[in-house]
Amino acid sequence: MKTQLAAVVTACLTLLTLAPAADITEQIRRVTGAIGDERLLAADKNSNDWITHGLDYAETRFSRLDQITTGNVNELGLAWSFELGTRRGIEATPIVVDGFMFFTGPWSVVYAFDARTGQKIWEWDPGVDKAIYGDRACCDVVNRGVAVYKGRLYVGVLDGRLAALDAATGKPVWQQLTVDQQKSYTITGAPRVYQGKVIIGNGGAEYGVRGYVSAYDAETGALAWRIYTIPGDPAKGFESPAIATAAKTWTGEWWKLGGGGTCWNSFAYDPELGLIFVGTGNGGPWNRLYRSPGGGDNLYLSSILALRIADGSYVWHYQTTPGDSWDFTATEHMILADMEIAGRPRKVIMQAPKNGFFYVVDRQTGEFISAKPYASVTWASEVDPKTGRPIEIPGSRYETAPKPMRPTPQGGHNWQPMAYHPQTGLVYFPVQ
Repeated sequence: MKTQLAAVVTACLTLLTLAPAADITEQIRRVTGAIGDERLLAADKNSNDWITHGLDYAETRFSRLDQITTGNVNELGLAWSFELGTRRGIEATPIVVDGFMFFTGPWSVVYAFDARTGQKIWEWDPGVDKAIYGDRACCDVVNRGVAVYKGRLYVGVLDGRLAALDAATGKPVWQQLTVDQQKSYTITGAPRVYQGKVIIGNGGAEYGVRGYVSAYDAETGALAWRIYTIPGDPAKGFESPAIATAAKTWTGEWWKLGGGGTCWNSFAYDPELGLIFVGTGNGGPWNRLYRSPGGGDNLYLSSILALRIADGSYVWHYQTTPGDSWDFTATEHMILADMEIAGRPRKVIMQAPKNGFFYVVDRQTGEFISAKPYASVTWASEVDPKTGRPIEIPGSRYETAPKPMRPTPQGGHNWQPMAYHPQTGLVYFPVQ
C-alpha cells in the first residue's frame, strides 16, 4: 500500500513538474500582477502569501497561520530541497505569491520556484564582476531578497544596480545604476516598494563612502528622490536644512574619508503617517578620532530617520549611538506597532541595534520612550530616560588605546530579522 501511494505521489509530482512552461508563465504573470498598493497595504491580513520583506509594511513578520501547533510540530519533515551549489552566505527572506517563491542567493542571483513541488522555474544571474566585488563587499557577497509589485521583481545587485525583472520569466525590464562604481559601494539589502516607489540603500561605510537612500519609479526606473544621511563637503553646499544641521555635529574634513552612514538593510513604512523609516549605519572610518577629530554626535550616523515617502524630506531622527566609534549600526530590523504605554496609546517603532540596547521610540515624533539592554553591554551604563542618550562608561572609547568591549563590532544583534506578536506584545530576535 505504501509503495502504491508513493507511486501515485511521484506521478502527481511528475505531472506538476512537466506542466507546460507557458501555463506556469501565465499563472505567475497573473498572480504577481495582482500585487499592487492595495494588496501590499493589506498584507498583514493574509499569511498564506508573503508578499513583502517583513510580511507587512510594519515588518512584524507575524503569521496568522495556525495549522502548525505545539501538538503537531514533531510531525514536520522535509518536503523537498534544492542545492544552490555555494558555501557563500545565504540571507534572503523568500517572497511567496500563490505558491510561487522568489528569493536570492550569493552574487545577487535571483531564483523562481514552485514552492509546492520544488521545481525551479527560472534563474537570473546579473553577472557581477567577482574579481572586483568579492573584495569590495565587507561581509560576504550576500543578498537579502527581492520585492514584488505589479508583475515585476525588484532586486538590488551587489555592484550597485537596481534591476526590475519580469516575475514570470526573470528577464530584465529595466536596470538602473544607483551608485558611483568608482567608489566602494555595494548593495546587499532587500528593496521595498511603497506607493509605486522602489526604495533601496547601499553599503560600504568601512571603505570610504557617504550613505544615502534612493527612491525609483517602479514602472519606469526613473529616480524619484535621493536623500543623503550625512553631510558632504561644505564647500559644495548642503542638500537640505536637515543636512546643514547635521554638519554642525561634525568636525575636521570628514568628507575626504567618506563618513559612512550607509542604509544597507532596514526600512519600514507607515502609510497613515506617510512616513518611511530608515536605519542608518556606522561611521567611516570607525574611529571618530580620525573622521571627526573634534568629537561631536556625527548626525545622522547610527540613527533612525523618518522621511516623507512623497519626496524623501526629513521629518525627525533618533540617534542610538552618538559619535559612533564601535560599528554600532542602527540598520537592524525595525518593527512598527500600536500599543498602550503608561496608560495611553502610542504609535511606536522598535529596534534592537548593534549597541546592545532595545529601543522603543514614538514613530510620529521621534520622541524617546525607553531603552533597556538585551545583551551584555560594557560601553554604556544605561540610556538616560530623560534625554534618550547613552551614558558612556569612562574609558569605553578605544580611539587611543585598545579596550575590551561588549557588544563586539558584530553587535548584540545584527542583520537577522525579528518578529512581533501583537497579541502577547512580545518581540523575538536572536542575540549574540
